[in-house]
Amino acid sequence: MLEKTFGGQSGGGQTYREIESRIYANWEQSEAFKAGKRPDADPYTIVIPPPNVTGRLHAGHALNNTIQDILIRFERMRGRDVLWQPGTDHAGIATQMVVERQLEAEGNMSRRDMGREQFVERVWKWKAESGNMILEQLKRLGASCDWSRERFTMDAGLSAAVIKVFIALYEEGLIYKDKRLVNWDPKLLTAISDLEVEQIETDGHLWHFNYPIEGEDGRFITVATTRPETMLGDTGVAVHPEDDRYKDLVGKNALLPLVGRRLKIVADEYADPEQGSGAVKITPAHDFNDFEVGKRNGLDTINILNADASLNQEVPEPYRGMDRYDAREKVVEDLKSAGLLEKIEDHRHTVPYGDRSHVVIEPWLTDQWYVDAEVLAKPAIEAVERGDMVFVPKNWEKTYFEWMRNIQPWCISRQLWWGHRIPAWYGPDGETFVAPSETEAQARAQDHYGKPVQLTQDEDVLDTWFSSALWPFSTLGWPEETKELARHYKTDVLVTGFDIIFFWVARMMMMGLHFKQEVPFHTTYIHALVRDEQGQKMSKSKGNVMDPLELVDDFGADALRFTLAAMAAQGRDIKLSRDRVEGYRNFGTKLWNAARFCEMNECVRQDDFDPSSVSLIVNKWILGECAKTLRAVTAGIEDFKFNEAATALYRFVWHVFCDWYVEFIKPSLNGVDEEAKAETRAMAAWVLDQILIMLHPFMPFITEELWQRLGESALPRNEMLVLTPWPEEGPGWIDDAAIEEMDWVIRLISEVRSVRSEMNVPAAAKIQLLIKDADTASLQRLETHLDMIMDRARLESARPTTAVPEGAIQTILDEASLILPLANVIDLEKERARLAKEISKVTGEIDKIEKKLSNDKFMSRAPQHVIEEQQERRAEAEQAKTRLNDALSRLDGIA
Repeated sequence: MLEKTFGGQSGGGQTYREIESRIYANWEQSEAFKAGKRPDADPYTIVIPPPNVTGRLHAGHALNNTIQDILIRFERMRGRDVLWQPGTDHAGIATQMVVERQLEAEGNMSRRDMGREQFVERVWKWKAESGNMILEQLKRLGASCDWSRERFTMDAGLSAAVIKVFIALYEEGLIYKDKRLVNWDPKLLTAISDLEVEQIETDGHLWHFNYPIEGEDGRFITVATTRPETMLGDTGVAVHPEDDRYKDLVGKNALLPLVGRRLKIVADEYADPEQGSGAVKITPAHDFNDFEVGKRNGLDTINILNADASLNQEVPEPYRGMDRYDAREKVVEDLKSAGLLEKIEDHRHTVPYGDRSHVVIEPWLTDQWYVDAEVLAKPAIEAVERGDMVFVPKNWEKTYFEWMRNIQPWCISRQLWWGHRIPAWYGPDGETFVAPSETEAQARAQDHYGKPVQLTQDEDVLDTWFSSALWPFSTLGWPEETKELARHYKTDVLVTGFDIIFFWVARMMMMGLHFKQEVPFHTTYIHALVRDEQGQKMSKSKGNVMDPLELVDDFGADALRFTLAAMAAQGRDIKLSRDRVEGYRNFGTKLWNAARFCEMNECVRQDDFDPSSVSLIVNKWILGECAKTLRAVTAGIEDFKFNEAATALYRFVWHVFCDWYVEFIKPSLNGVDEEAKAETRAMAAWVLDQILIMLHPFMPFITEELWQRLGESALPRNEMLVLTPWPEEGPGWIDDAAIEEMDWVIRLISEVRSVRSEMNVPAAAKIQLLIKDADTASLQRLETHLDMIMDRARLESARPTTAVPEGAIQTILDEASLILPLANVIDLEKERARLAKEISKVTGEIDKIEKKLSNDKFMSRAPQHVIEEQQERRAEAEQAKTRLNDALSRLDGIA
């Protein structure tokens, strides 16, 4: 017998964690997730976006992996040879920082004190002990990956792939070393990617300086900056070519105060005549835009910062060695003393911070390794233009094209110790030898120099995204031509967030096309962000982070998964709340109770049962509703409209099966017609099985538990639910006449219930129903289902009539009038007064909200979620007012 509840609730016995762990262990023991067991089936492959080895499951992970698991379980049940390829990313900076913090805590030791070799060994040790926590957390969510194939971006096979790709691209001239601006973290002392830079709104200042014009005493050009210290590296001033104020200065020079350097005044469209004075100081070595202006106009590039953001030898002696912020104060003071400080304005602007170091990032000119991304991007652009890879939703295609068509060289070197070390060695004169090993590099050097020489390996490691770009084929065994690679590449779907379309999706496209001559996947599904219930981005600083593991502990993994799926409308962010998750936990409870009802009423699966053979209208109806739901769920998953699939399931399980069918069949189950009872028992059991199958990709734990438990005392199951075939609609499953008939019955009962509720009719009171002007079909339905209608609508009688008695309320159902004599049931005048009072109250509430929403001050200052909350309250109040007015109109229309 089934317990009263499924985990986690009072009287439920075991916790969700205990039950889900047992079910998951059974799946793993049976190798249910293992690929390759259906060699004759079509393959279906998803590579997991590898979480950082340092990671902990967050709400975004939960959404991303829920969607992947829905697709994987669905296609596995459809008979495909499914591979969900798991693994983790070595996460260069994040992992190195974790271990460095450990060293500091243990004895105030730095990695440099330890030395590179010992430090890297220490990181590997940490990875072995703590590095797989995120994968265990994914298992708690129910992720059905083939864990026997787990990969790591620095395992031997993937490292071999990385080295091979680096050497191949280098030999093709697509990897090279260059001096360019990078995002430089002066605390971590490494270049970082744009994704690792947080742009934070900051209250600062805008300093306006006057630069003297060479040879024109008393004439100045005014420039403004948020970073005064960088003026020591200025090499030019830009004005717009159409700005008449400065046309006579173009080609002349300004003189850089404090330094004395001549600054060429150039005409460049980067300068905005409407912004400030219209003149812009150009510091090519310390600003990305200025770097491009400098290149276009042949300006010098002077780096004034050391790696730690102190000022170097390129600045005048008084500033050398100063911290950048100390230098800022001194520069401003010195310019003020020279009479060249025009003014200082308060200024709110975005400042780039390292997302891990939390210090301000500097654009810094340094030697780094680059990939010629422009060349690799062309085939990747063409592939999407041809439709070889499509984005869902399609609008993300535009973002992809914008990034790819304006692509810059990709900086792939990082000044770290943890990662794939760049396979380049340098000879005594700086000659570079790129090779798969030091031995091979030594051999090439000997050929070059004609004798053995001392080589030094490049200290840098590769950007983590470099190895991640190879993930779809390196995880399948490339560069070896493995059978898995032949079978599963290209993969099917990539599921990811919009923020890494450029950093990961585009780079996988580039690498896949270059090394496999085929796109890595045919579809990229871009899911939305998970926000808090007010629509705010989750962050530790706001204190609004929702821990998915806490939600899983409290409500079960199924509830969280179904919540995320039900809210995963394409292009719409998810507002996650505990209440919503709890609501879908209650949905699971509703399913569990329906299964208990079936079990208690001996609704047992029949091996030879043919659902299309049923004769009772109610059973024909539920079969048709089940078929329609199957169509909707299948289409929803296929079209990546997971919310529509989840909504169809919720509606069918709760509102059709539980609310109506279970109630409709109670008379048959309790009656004396054994034939009707047997048919209904078999049908209820069959429909419950279909529900469990269709719901399984969304709620795998409770469905698997019910599948197994309901099979214990009945016909034994042939296999676990996870491997059960997806249903296929049979001929004649949808009987339109039966659906139309039961729809009429449901609408009639619902209309009577609605009037009862509006008119405040006591729940225990049984009332009369008269039907006027009904056609033959409606009267026949009334007669056929009279007992059911009277029971569910709480009627003492229901019959046709030709007259409307006094004190009766009327409503319409298709061609017929439904007449409810209520004069002797409720006090009509008292009810009118109650409704009028309620209408007045809700009108006042609407007026109050309207005043707020029409107040410009409120609209400009209130957070967006507060405005949306007020708009929702207004909409709810207006709906309530409409219902109350309808009810009052009914009373006023009483004969």
